[in-house]
Amino acid sequence: MESQNRNPQLTVALVTETYPPEVNGVAMTLGRLTAGLRQRGHRVQVVRPRQRNEAPSASPSGDADFPDLLVPGLPIPFYPGLRFGLPNADALIRHWRRQRPDIVHIATEGPLGSSALTAARRLGLPVSSGFHTNFDAYCRHYGAAWLRRPIAAHLRRFHNRCDATLAPTQSLANDLRGNGYQNVSVVSRGVDLRLFHPGRRSEALRQQWGAGANDPVLIYVGRLAPEKNLGLAVSAFEALRRQQPGARLVFVGDGPARTALAARHRDPAFVFCGARHGEDLATHYASADIFLFPSLTETFGNVTVEALASGLGVVAYDCAAAADLIEDGLSGCLAPPGDEAAFIAAAASLVQRPHLLAQVRNLAQASVAHLAWDRVHERFSSLLWQLVRSSERKNHAENLFVIAPD
Repeated sequence: MESQNRNPQLTVALVTETYPPEVNGVAMTLGRLTAGLRQRGHRVQVVRPRQRNEAPSASPSGDADFPDLLVPGLPIPFYPGLRFGLPNADALIRHWRRQRPDIVHIATEGPLGSSALTAARRLGLPVSSGFHTNFDAYCRHYGAAWLRRPIAAHLRRFHNRCDATLAPTQSLANDLRGNGYQNVSVVSRGVDLRLFHPGRRSEALRQQWGAGANDPVLIYVGRLAPEKNLGLAVSAFEALRRQQPGARLVFVGDGPARTALAARHRDPAFVFCGARHGEDLATHYASADIFLFPSLTETFGNVTVEALASGLGVVAYDCAAAADLIEDGLSGCLAPPGDEAAFIAAAASLVQRPHLLAQVRNLAQASVAHLAWDRVHERFSSLLWQLVRSSERKNHAENLFVIAPD
């Protein structure tokens, strides 16, 4: 594409604590962004912890002349499948002195990200960061509410040391600015519109779930964890099942809450499918009718976009991606953040009013048509290039000042 060659090739160091094949929204997004940069001719080095079960002798992937850099890591508490990178700014400085990137993009604010920020600043490299996770909002779900304020302060200091912070939605960007974040720009996340599509609906799969032709199927897709507020999804389902006994609630995903959740709900109306991927995941989405997303801790919510692309009636709180993409009562249903009664009422309205559900489902896919990954890739690469040019102009001006005669 012509737009892909508009700017010269960049060399980008992308620093993250999570990356495919790990399964979470941040890893998926970063995998896509890396692929998009490489498709446009840019060189990308992924700096990340060595993943669980990844052999120490495994050869790094990436570009042959700018390979990925794997660093030591430790398991993240409550997330046994993920690891955080150990801090080592000196090693990054030595590495980037030998192979200097044009820009460093930091996706996670943990020890590895902080080391990368320190190293980049000592080397005079421009730095962008991505705001992917509301870590401060997670605290109360893991018995550490007292940490919320210091973590929030750390996140603000971290991102304000960067040249730009990239938020996935305009509403989050506005919130960050209101909380003292500087130089915030918006780079949305994309969705594979060829993969997630209403045409993947499977009556055979619905029968496996025990749903009849006219029985509503509600679905949740994502991590089964305390911060996802899954009790509210169960409450909404129980409220409407009194009127629709054949209804089903399908959980797609895994996580620390799965065992307890499944033990509490052995009724066949609750279906636990585990983690699904690719076309299988897309078929699970499209075979349901209503998507319940009660989380209040999201910065975006990739699953919301995938559900809309799949033509589902989405019920969510008026925040994150849902706030930017859904027109309440037309392309989905929104509840004021934290208003559980309104959330339950919104879910019930879609079940009780089949014509409303049909209308919402017809408009859902169109609400995310502008989020094709190609557009997101172009926006991301353009912003990185702007930061590199700005840094070059600044360095040039400083050099002129130094050598100017008295």
